[in-house]
Amino acid sequence: MTTCRFIPPYLVQQIASVQDDADLAHRGQSTLAIDEQLRRRRLIGPPRVEAVPGAASRDTGEDAWTIHTASNGTSLPGRPVRSAGEDKSGDVVVDEAYAGVVASLGLFRDEYGRSSYDDRGAPVVATVHYEQEYVNAFWDGRQLVFGDGDGKLFARFTKPVDVLAHEFTHAVTQHTSGFVYEGQPGALNESMSDVFSACVKQRLIGQSAAEADWLVGEGIFAPSVQGRALRSMSEPGTAYDDPKVGRDRQVAHLSDYVDTADDNGGVHINSGIPNRAFYLAATGIGGSSWEVTGRIWYAALTSGLGADADFAAFAEATVAAADETGVDSVREAVTNAWTEVGVEPGSRRSDAGRPSRPRRPRRRVAVRRSGGIAGMTTAGEVDLDTDPRSEEVRQLAERIDFASLAGSTDQPDRYVYAIDLEEEEFVVGEQALTPELSRLVSLVLDQPPR
Repeated sequence: MTTCRFIPPYLVQQIASVQDDADLAHRGQSTLAIDEQLRRRRLIGPPRVEAVPGAASRDTGEDAWTIHTASNGTSLPGRPVRSAGEDKSGDVVVDEAYAGVVASLGLFRDEYGRSSYDDRGAPVVATVHYEQEYVNAFWDGRQLVFGDGDGKLFARFTKPVDVLAHEFTHAVTQHTSGFVYEGQPGALNESMSDVFSACVKQRLIGQSAAEADWLVGEGIFAPSVQGRALRSMSEPGTAYDDPKVGRDRQVAHLSDYVDTADDNGGVHINSGIPNRAFYLAATGIGGSSWEVTGRIWYAALTSGLGADADFAAFAEATVAAADETGVDSVREAVTNAWTEVGVEPGSRRSDAGRPSRPRRPRRRVAVRRSGGIAGMTTAGEVDLDTDPRSEEVRQLAERIDFASLAGSTDQPDRYVYAIDLEEEEFVVGEQALTPELSRLVSLVLDQPPR
């Protein structure tokens, strides 16, 4: 089971480390702590759905979904506020989430013949108004969850329809290829969500591939932020550049692949490579992105690739699907798209994509938080000899069984914590955070007293 977050961890970490705005840094740190706790939910079964919502049912073949509100708390799924077939609620966030679910289900049903995310008509559960000023959105392996944003850097996460479609597609990927959320497979997992969220957005407004802006999360940033969107599929690395949120770190070519221990091996950074390949293929083929090119990518996603497939394996699957169209120009466009981003379909897997784990023996405890839908990284360190936080940090570190918590970092768009204890480093997924580990992480990532 995977948990996927829209904001990459390195972006949230950047916000949490802002020096000249204590309130902003606190909100970033709070988001990181919440994300850690949520990772533990992956071990629990799906939320109970007492009845098929609204007029939809498995018997009629109609889609079923319910929008809930957490009422700015953390209890999931929360109180149901609007179900399939019901009139508008009057809450813009609820109604935006409703519209996003409709659009996402519609793409996969009408274009690819898929019944809900599991292809078995599973009711979709979505929760809005999660926590206070929560700056993220995620699929936790069971349901969709959306924060309201902080109003200072981020707007509400239901505002761009492709944010909801991005998280919904993580659910589809979980029930198809199941790409492991690390390295190249993890970057493919992220890319699938960007690809089909772009298809949802363009289909909804009736744009061709040539007409589209190819921005993911346009409108997610508040007006004060210097950025067009969270990602650009046509020009990875150019979506934003702002003093507080940093610069878009996505790469567009395999030669620039980032091999890192953060963000599950840079899944939000390196996804720019397959993202651009889809953009090139869609504009090369022409027409709408969701028809020919989208069907080729969907065929590859559902072709039985292994969960650890790399870029080259997925590229080969798309070329095979393009072959099935019987149109030479389509196959050529898909092949050329991958070649242009440095990926040769079917070539042998490179060493890129498996993060190294550095060891730095020092009397200190260090934490790096990465991942999240924005892929940002935040780091902090406590010197055990001089830092005023050292006594509590030392006591926590002695009590926590890090080895038993390590791993479980495979939930898309969730935060990942690399905890360096002098001579050993443990990588822990947000879902595995215990209250004591959450406190430790918060202490280390917080700015020391002045």
